[in-house]
Order: sequence, then C-alpha cells, then structure tokens
Amino acid sequence: MATAAPPAPPAAPPLRGVQPLRAGQGHSFLWRKLHSLTGIVPIGAFLVEHIVSNYETVNGPLAYAQQVKFLNSLPLVRVLEWTFIFIPLAYHALYGVFIAFRGRINVNVYPWASNWMYLSQRITGIIALLYIAQHVWRQRFSGISLPEHPGAAFHKVQVELSNPWMLAIYVIAMIATTWHFAYGIWLFAAKWGITPGDQARKKFGYVCAVVGIVLCLMGLASIYAVVYKYPNAPEDVMPEQPAGITLPAPTTPPPNSTNPQQPGEVR
Repeated sequence: MATAAPPAPPAAPPLRGVQPLRAGQGHSFLWRKLHSLTGIVPIGAFLVEHIVSNYETVNGPLAYAQQVKFLNSLPLVRVLEWTFIFIPLAYHALYGVFIAFRGRINVNVYPWASNWMYLSQRITGIIALLYIAQHVWRQRFSGISLPEHPGAAFHKVQVELSNPWMLAIYVIAMIATTWHFAYGIWLFAAKWGITPGDQARKKFGYVCAVVGIVLCLMGLASIYAVVYKYPNAPEDVMPEQPAGITLPAPTTPPPNSTNPQQPGEVR
C-alpha cells in the first residue's frame, strides 16, 4: 500500500530588515566587511573633520585660511592624505558602486521601510561619489594650490559657488553625503552586532539622525557664509611676503622721542 508523503515543511518567512554579516557566507564577506569599516574609519572620521574645519568659514576668510594652513602643516600630511583619505575613499566608492549596481531594487514589490532605506543609501552614495570626485579635483588638484596658498581658500570656494548650478550641486551633495554617512553608521552598528535587537536599533537610529542633521546644518551654514555672509572676499588674505626684503632700521629718532632706542611720543 502506498503511503502518503510527509507534509512539506512550511516555507520560511522572508527575512526583513538588516541581516548580520556572517563568516563564511559568500566569497565577498571580507570585502563587504572592509567596505563597511572604511565607511566609518577613516572616511567617516575625515568627513566629520572636514565639515568641522569648513565651519570656520562662518568666522570669516582669515579664520578659514588659518584652519587650512594648520591642516597642511601637520607632519607627513601628504602620506596621511593618501593613506587615510584617497586610497580608502577610492575602495569604498568603487566597491559601493559594485554593490549598488549588483543589488536588486524591489520597492515596488516590497515597499518596506528597509527597502526604501536601501534604495536611498545607494542613490545618496552615487551622488556623494560624483560630488567628491569633482570637488577634490577642482579644489585640491586644479587652479591655485591651497597647501601653498591657504589664504586663497575662501576666495577659491567663493568663485566656484558664484555659479548658481554649482551652488545647487553643493547643497544637494551636502544633504546626500550627510544622509549617507548617518545611515551608514546605523548599518555598521546593526551589521556588526553592536546594536542587537529591534529596540537597540530603533534608539540608535535617533542618535544617527541627530548626528546627520547636525553635520548637515553645519555644512549648509558653511556654504551660506561663503556665498552670503562674506561676499567679495579678497583673493588671498595671507599673501606671501617677497623673500629677501627687510625693512631698514630707523637711523634718526622720530620727533618728540624720549629715547632713540625706545621711540615714543611724549604726552
């Protein structure tokens, strides 16, 4: 007599939300962990430092020039720049593009919040990549060299933002970049097991939102200061003095001087 086949086990419910990184799942595990880590350290740390440094524009061109001069006077600054900024940024950006175009976008079928956040993270990442590429080229490698002429930093940015289209790009990119970073912190904590459980992730989400909003407002304030608060800034607020030129010492004391070695008017 034929026996009835055992009932099939119930299908597992579809997984929702952010799934943790698990060792041994796929050959890209290491690359994804490295991508996640570089988004926080060092790129995220540099983003925070960059926004904080640019916030000096609210104090005027000279304050911003002094900040640029200070950063470029750090020991081994070029080695630090390539090791902790350019190389990690290139890896994070290129692998992020690979993930973005390889992943599936299905918000039309599964309109969950996590899917919308996944989509927003990919879009803001592409915007940030395009903006950073042109920003680094225009401000760091083209035109007047700011490491040698920090006093021209404010004016150089001001000239670029005098174009309304470029101003709009800066505003959109600032919002997109800070969003990408803030949600990236939340993803990092969730995937690395720092915030286990829905309640921990929900509470940490508020922290990430505050961080993103504060950084975004600081960045927008810097843009406002360059464009509207200090219009027509001088081309260089810290011009170099010609080498080899010194002012001669006075040979005769000025009128009403009490002491030729300590000139001063008698009152």
